[in-house]
Amino acid sequence: MKKGCKYVKDSQIEMTELVLPNDTNQLGNLLGGRLMHWMDIAAAVAAQRHTNRICVTAAVDQLSFHHPIKLGEIVRLKASVNRAFNTSLEVGVKVIAENQLTGEAKIANRAYFTFVALDENHNKVEVCPIIPQTKEEKRRYKEALIRRKRRLELDKLSR
Repeated sequence: MKKGCKYVKDSQIEMTELVLPNDTNQLGNLLGGRLMHWMDIAAAVAAQRHTNRICVTAAVDQLSFHHPIKLGEIVRLKASVNRAFNTSLEVGVKVIAENQLTGEAKIANRAYFTFVALDENHNKVEVCPIIPQTKEEKRRYKEALIRRKRRLELDKLSR
């Protein structure tokens, strides 16, 4: 391994939450904002684990709500750094909803978060590269660059 590099597995995290009444809307489904909050926390922990720095959210891409998550279900959030760029990194988050009574589990959501690493004075700092090892990690690494280019193009158009 090159000096300063890290493997994907070094910063992966899994977070677990229980959907309680205070987390739901009038239909008994998890509030989208609450889920986004949990996803942002999971992604931030993975980013900070990779960089050993404070990391702030810069963008969220492709946040999709595939299935409602119901009151009483368990939510597992899996976050993994897909790629590190100069001062930013992309973290993918997959959300799995589990019904403990039936044993059914489904992928309910996915999103890609971009974080920027900051130093003690809140200035952007370079982040260490990431080394994908598995076929899946290499696929996510490659796709992260495509998403970054698309995001930068959209940002340029919106100015």
